Parts: sequence; C-alpha cells; structure tokens
Amino acid sequence: MPAPATGSAPTPVNPRSRVLVATLIGTTIEFYDFYIYATAAVLVFPQLFFPSSDPTTALLSSFAVFGAAMVARPVGAVVFGHLGDRLGRKKTLVVSLLTMGLATFLIGVLPTYAQAGWVATALLVLMRLAQGFALGGEWSGAALVATENAPSGKRALYGTFPQLGAPLGFIIGNGLFLLMGALLPSAAGADPTQPSDAFLDWGWRVPFLFSAVMVAIGLWVRSRLVESAVFTKTRASGGVRRLPLATVVRGHGRQLVLGTFIMLATYVLFYLMTTFSLSYGRTAKDAAVPGLGYGYSTFVLMLIFGVLFFAAFTLVSGPLADRYGRRSTLTWITAAIVVFGLVWEPLIGLGTGGVVLWLVLGFTLMGLTFGPMGALLPELFPTSVRYTGSGISYNVSSILGAAVAPFIAVALWEAGDGSPWLVGVYLSAMAVLTLVALLLGKETKDVSLDDGETARTEDPARSVTATGGS
Repeated sequence: MPAPATGSAPTPVNPRSRVLVATLIGTTIEFYDFYIYATAAVLVFPQLFFPSSDPTTALLSSFAVFGAAMVARPVGAVVFGHLGDRLGRKKTLVVSLLTMGLATFLIGVLPTYAQAGWVATALLVLMRLAQGFALGGEWSGAALVATENAPSGKRALYGTFPQLGAPLGFIIGNGLFLLMGALLPSAAGADPTQPSDAFLDWGWRVPFLFSAVMVAIGLWVRSRLVESAVFTKTRASGGVRRLPLATVVRGHGRQLVLGTFIMLATYVLFYLMTTFSLSYGRTAKDAAVPGLGYGYSTFVLMLIFGVLFFAAFTLVSGPLADRYGRRSTLTWITAAIVVFGLVWEPLIGLGTGGVVLWLVLGFTLMGLTFGPMGALLPELFPTSVRYTGSGISYNVSSILGAAVAPFIAVALWEAGDGSPWLVGVYLSAMAVLTLVALLLGKETKDVSLDDGETARTEDPARSVTATGGS
C-alpha cells in the first residue's frame, strides 16, 4: 500500500498554504536579487565599473561578470545539495537566502571604478560570484519543498510556485528601477536611453539596499517550515548518503545529463528575453551596432507587460503537465520555441506592435517551459540525492545556456549588423538540443518521490541506493 505524502503520524506536517508561500516568497527574493544585477549590468555597470572608450566592450565586460555568477551556481548546487541531502531542506534554504541577501546588499554600497579603480571591479565580481553560489542552492531546495509536500496529482502545479518567483522577482526588481528612473529623470535634451547623473550617482543603489527588507520577510516565512516528510522518512530509514555528489554521479549520470539539456532552451530563452532584449531595445538606431532605440522607461514597461504573460503561463503549465505529463507538454512547447527563434526578425520588423508581440510570445513560451521544471528535475532523482541531482542539472545548464547566452547574443547581433536574426537562430538551435534530450528521456509524471523508483530503474548502483548505503 503506497505511503501517504506526509509520512508517519508523529511527523510534523507543513500546511499547504505555508509551503506555497515559503517557496514563492523565497525564490521571488532570490530572483529579485539576481535580476537587479542583470538590469544594472546593462544600465549602469558598464559606465561605473568597466570604463572603456568602446561602449560594446564595456557592455561585454559587464555581461562577462553577469555570466561569472552562472559558473558559481553549480558550485553552490554541490555545496548546498550536500547540505540539503544530509541535513535537510529547511536549514539549507535559510542559509542560501542569507548568502544571496548579504551579497546583494553589499553591491549597493560598493565604491565605483572612479573611486577605487579595479578594486571596485574585483569586489563587484566577488559579490556576483556569491550571488550565483547562493542561487545555485536556492532553486532546488525550494522546488523540493514544494513537490515533496504536494498532494497526489498536483505535483507539477505545486512545482510552479517556486518557478513563479522568477517573473515576480523580475517585475518587482525592474519596477523599482523604473520608479527610480522616473524620480531621477534624464535632463531635458539628454539621450533618453541613458540614465541621469543622479541615477548613476546613487539611484541605482536603492534596489540593492531594499533587498535587505525582502530578505527579512523571507527568513521569517521560511523559519516556520518543518522538514519535509519525505526527507524525514529517508533519514529515519538510514537512507542519507555520506557523499551525495559521489552517489549521484556514479548512479545517476544519465539523469544528470538529460536534466541539464532539458533545461537548456529554457535558460537561453530566459536570458535572451530579459538581459539581451534590454540592451537591444535601448540601443539607438544610429549606433555603430543599431538597436531599437527605445527609451529606458518605455522599454522596461514593455518588458514588464511581457513578463505578466510569463507569470500567467507559468501557472497554466502546472495543470497541463499534471494532466498530459511533463515530457509530452515540454516537447510541444520546445518545438514552438524552435519556430519562435526563426521568426524574430519578421516580428520585430513590424514596428512597436511587432516588438510587443515578440515579447509576449517569448515570455509566454518562457512560462510554459519553465513551470514544469519545478517538478520534472526533482522527479529524476531519489530522495537521498534529489537536492544534489536536481541542483546540478539546473545549474550546469545555466553555464551552457545563461552564462554564455548574453555574450553570444551580442556577438551575433554585431555579426548581423544590428539585426537579431542570428540571435533567433541561436535560440532555435539550443531548443533542438533540448528536444533531443526530451525524446531520449522518460515520463516522470507517475514517479513516487517517496522511493524514487523511476529514477532508479537505470541506476547501476540500485541496490546501494535502495538500501541506503553510502
């Protein structure tokens, strides 16, 4: 007889509302912190921390630091995964949130290059690495809290709540930057695509400092969680691994690779639609590498409108994945991403209406592909290595996709003489790789998180995993 999701009677149970709020608010804060760096990387950091006579070189340098955090994310996944699989999900989530919050706050008080030279740039890189390290442990822990506490048949729906933190964090972060831009507008006659002197002087720091308030709220909510019954049961039965990383690499290598490439198209689409699009949209039409020429406030409002569709379709994707399966749902969505990448230039060529349609379609597909990942990646691995396995897949994919996507996109943008058609082709190519991974994988909709049976069917060390050996 299958065990109930809450485990044995004496085990404390998290109320469903607490699970959903704790996973949503935590990832919202984490993504807020991450996004405000991404916005500043386009808007102010090239001028404040990477001075160069060539604006493109300064932008690429800023993007390189943005990508450096992606390299730190797998390291965070391993460290926090080890802690989460050995000590539990709750404690690990608290530490990851504190790390991210502290790094973000410190960015807000850093000196600029004009004040401290390359020391300022080095400190920015260090804080960015700390952000990536923290986010490497945040996502998988939040996804596990959501899915391991989900009722039968609603695991993908519950898994969309930590995913929903991505669009909400984007809206809050960029909304605050937009507010500061409105309060500190450029002088009359100045280039509307560029921030004002006051914004460059101190206005950009406010979103980073405000993160301290959000982190305090997130810590209060998460402190009220109890450990998931699934993990508690594994620990009581002696199933906790001494070295989760060694176990997952030795026994679940195929799942690690498939999970990494299943996430690839999602990451590339995500960072092209957020980070690259902001740079492309704000660049003047008469620049050396021309862009769309929108003012900052105008284009951010367009982005936020698109991200509303991201949020809505993240929630829509959960019931779809619960009903039709994760693999089937994502296969159709990824095929649509391939097509979307091939129509970038004709869409954008339609003028402002086409640009808005491009953003809406891109963010709609983003919600549909991102939402099911909160359930699919944890379902690939048994409880004893679920934090480590899902975290590594999710964050190694960030290197292959997000770390290089803005950098490659700028190079392809230049190669296309200001046209984004090559950037769209790049997105389509990455989506094809994700399609292959989906077709090689198996459906995980009916896997039991209590025993990880499906995840172990091809595990050569199955007997070791099943008996809880190290």
